[in-house]
Amino acid sequence: MPLTEGDIARIVGRQVLDRKCVVLVDRCNWTGSECDVLAVTTDLRVIDVEIKTSRADFKADRRKDKWWRRYGWQYGTPEPKPTPLEWPRRVWKHYFAMPADIWSDDLAEFLPSPACGVLLIGDSAGETHRGHVTNPLYRVRCKRRAKPCRDADRLTPAQVMAVARLANLRMWDAYERRDRAVRPAAGVAA
Repeated sequence: MPLTEGDIARIVGRQVLDRKCVVLVDRCNWTGSECDVLAVTTDLRVIDVEIKTSRADFKADRRKDKWWRRYGWQYGTPEPKPTPLEWPRRVWKHYFAMPADIWSDDLAEFLPSPACGVLLIGDSAGETHRGHVTNPLYRVRCKRRAKPCRDADRLTPAQVMAVARLANLRMWDAYERRDRAVRPAAGVAA
């Protein structure tokens, strides 16, 4: 069975980000652009993880607005040609996460920025560490480390609270979806 975006988000969150981050939020637009997983590190910087489940989806990402600085009359400057960005706005590090079987080294040319990192999720076949199974199903391997944006601001306490609030609301939404799925429909005899 192929990995879904939700599967990949959970695997990356639990194996890569859980000890390095204080807050994780899925499907978040807090930075001004869509993040499949937005992580706030313990030193209050933002990591953006973009999840891809196909090569075509990965190749198309470089056209997203988050990778371009747009000019024009609406931005107050006459310069007509957009310029590429090395990092999305407010982001310290950016990673793509995808199943290992869709990655090939020739895809590196389609990265929207040379600063992007790549995380590959593959079958671990019950790998062990000191005799204990570390993850019976999947393992995350860093194919390419993300280059940090030295100019990325650290979040203020108020900004961290705003992101934490989003994470909290997502948790309660998830509980509600779970409860609806397991609770029999109202008015239906059991």
